[in-house]
Amino acid sequence: MGEIESMEKAEEMDQGCCCHERHKTTPRQEKELKMLKNRLNRMTGQLNGIGRMLDENRYCGDILTQIAAVESALQAFGHLILQEHMETCMVEEIQQGNTKVVEEAVELIKKLK
Repeated sequence: MGEIESMEKAEEMDQGCCCHERHKTTPRQEKELKMLKNRLNRMTGQLNGIGRMLDENRYCGDILTQIAAVESALQAFGHLILQEHMETCMVEEIQQGNTKVVEEAVELIKKLK
């Protein structure tokens, strides 16, 4: 299987994993939501910048540096969301007697690598 086919298969699997929509019990605070969205917007800008670099036929090393920066930013973003999940969603579920949420957290941590 080629790289493109592998990426398409991964996208299909990601899209299929969320068959039901869940919502947080505790809403995010406005300040936190704004900070998360700002980080996400910066990453979107970085990705768009990589697209422009490709269009400009830029040096591969420069593109790879930008890819590494986006990966790092995305990893940090994921850790923030995981921390929030553990401090709010997990605590609430455990308080309600749902200890299976720990298994879910372990799987989420594995996905973040």
